[in-house]
Amino acid sequence: MFSWWQKLFSRKPQTEKISEGGMKMFCYQCEQTANGTGCTKVGVCGKNEDVAALQDLLIFGLKGVAAYAYHARELGYHDEEIDAFMERALFSTLTNVDFDLEHLLGLVLECGRINLKVMELLDKAHVERFGVPEPTPVATGTKAGPAILVTGHDLLDLYELLKQTEGTGINIYTHGEMLPAHAYPELKKFPHLVGNYGTAWQNQRTEFEEFPGAILATTNCVLLPKDSYKDRIFTCGVAKLPGVKHIENRDFTPVIEKAKSLPPLPEKEGVTLMTGFHHKPVLGLADKIIEAVKAGKIRHFFLVGGCDGVKASRNYYNEFVEKVPKDCVVLTLACGKYRFNRLQQQMGDIDGIPRLIDIGQCNNAYSAIQIALALAEAFGVSVNELPLSLVLSWFEQKAVAILLTLLYLGIKNIRLGPTPPAFLTPNLLKVLQENYNLQLITTPEEDIKAILG
Repeated sequence: MFSWWQKLFSRKPQTEKISEGGMKMFCYQCEQTANGTGCTKVGVCGKNEDVAALQDLLIFGLKGVAAYAYHARELGYHDEEIDAFMERALFSTLTNVDFDLEHLLGLVLECGRINLKVMELLDKAHVERFGVPEPTPVATGTKAGPAILVTGHDLLDLYELLKQTEGTGINIYTHGEMLPAHAYPELKKFPHLVGNYGTAWQNQRTEFEEFPGAILATTNCVLLPKDSYKDRIFTCGVAKLPGVKHIENRDFTPVIEKAKSLPPLPEKEGVTLMTGFHHKPVLGLADKIIEAVKAGKIRHFFLVGGCDGVKASRNYYNEFVEKVPKDCVVLTLACGKYRFNRLQQQMGDIDGIPRLIDIGQCNNAYSAIQIALALAEAFGVSVNELPLSLVLSWFEQKAVAILLTLLYLGIKNIRLGPTPPAFLTPNLLKVLQENYNLQLITTPEEDIKAILG
């Protein structure tokens, strides 16, 4: 099935010289120490760098799948097929188990299928527990009064905190990937969920220092805290920080008490952001979108999203959105949107269709896929034939899992950046480029010109 891999991949074992300092590399297969007379192969005898790269790709993808599966399980949803695949795939990466390129490739693409299934499961869990997200304006200023800032991804943690703070006078703010929580009916019904404070995860150390209230970190994307706010940040669930109080069993009493003891936030105005464009409300506009495309009012759709990070090269994505022509629509999701989501009002709309549409968290890539599939069906073409281009930023494991899902679905012409994952070997990158036309970003001007012709 994957014979084209064999033509591209060599079987030369990966080797490494011993450093002058005398560091010794050990081979787990022949049990020899690389000391000049024994085996000089790193890791496992006969294991080449392409095998290692595929195993790394699979492990990174499995970490992303595990994150989404954890959130779903916390809400009472799980799937035996997902669990079984994760066990089998992770087992295949152990020492001396799988050296077969074709089989490893199959596992990598299967990981993409499983990730699609787990995102669908998590979407079902969120919708059945908290309602279908709906487009919702979110304030970014602050209200006078004591406050708790919630970061991370776990909507159940936020829901339990909202219940426990009812009637206390404490205002709850979201941060980072929690912004889309404002769109869920069962969460937005709490009047003390008052707004979103701050931006992306990498700005925590500055933004948390400036926020005078208590802080709750629910899952990943939490940074080691500064001493200036270490005594007022708390963790729960899988998130843990050294020297920081960890909340057990979702009893947020210590967080609430800390918020009451701190100075209240001042009243401060901010901009308004729109979020909550789940695939169900967006597909409710399908007829309007199709009409606008056929009338030439919408020339192209861009999905610009993914992970954010500190490197200046990630400014590419906000510059890209700023330069998108006015007859084009940008869909976005995950924390990458914080580079440009404050452009919403400036970008306006096309016949009532917003030109910048925030679909939600990274796991809401499932909604983006459903939108693309529905439009492809409506136009009678494949997804790759739609006037749609994916311009993605990657940083961590969930982004890898989503990329594998897109490859499993056969999505081509993806632009990825700001750099390729370090574990992609030249051979592996070449295969992805030749079979999926995966491209690395260049400049916003050049890429927009290439896409739009």
